[in-house]
Amino acid sequence: MIDLSNWTPRPRPSNAQMVGRHVAIEPWEPSRHGAALWEAFGALETNALLYHYGWPHMASAEDFTAMLDGFTQRGEFVTCVFCHPETRQPLGMASYMRIDTVNGVVEVGCVAHGAALARTPAATEAHYLMARHIFDDLGYRRYEWKLNNPNEASHRAARRFGFTFEGVFRQHQVKPYGNRDTAWYAMLDREWPRAKAAFEAWLAPDNFGADGRQMQTLEAIRGQLP
Repeated sequence: MIDLSNWTPRPRPSNAQMVGRHVAIEPWEPSRHGAALWEAFGALETNALLYHYGWPHMASAEDFTAMLDGFTQRGEFVTCVFCHPETRQPLGMASYMRIDTVNGVVEVGCVAHGAALARTPAATEAHYLMARHIFDDLGYRRYEWKLNNPNEASHRAARRFGFTFEGVFRQHQVKPYGNRDTAWYAMLDREWPRAKAAFEAWLAPDNFGADGRQMQTLEAIRGQLP
């Protein structure tokens, strides 16, 4: 039985600056980040990278900036931009979405990593920092990750970060690419301490050799924890 007798609604998540060893998260600013992210994602290749979003075709940085800023201005996204910690060059992004302060539920979505960010410690640290804000700073109960079911890369990322698969909503949405079956993953507040410990152990300098390669995978570390 979960005791919610002292539960109160949670504050809305913030995209205020979060800085780690490998990445700096900045709040979305269209004039500073829009064109830079468009280039980080490969300019017109952004359409392929973001295919599973179901956004219309974008022909320019202006199209991309307007699309993302529209969601942000309407309050649907709290957009976080992942930047190099020294140069502050934008490398990727993710957003807090479907924010339910009453029930303490929020989704991380609109996730995109440019080529310079993909499969790096900076990408992992960015998602660690975002999750830590939700659970440690704000006390949310549930952190969600949803995806277009054929998107195998997103399935792998959700599992790697410690989210639990909960099922597929079949024929959930109609998108420009056609039918969307939405896979749902989530991490609960009681699961966060183990996930947090694994993130921190994986990110520790002694988990990387002189060549920069990981000594243990994130999944292996988490599997060793009680």
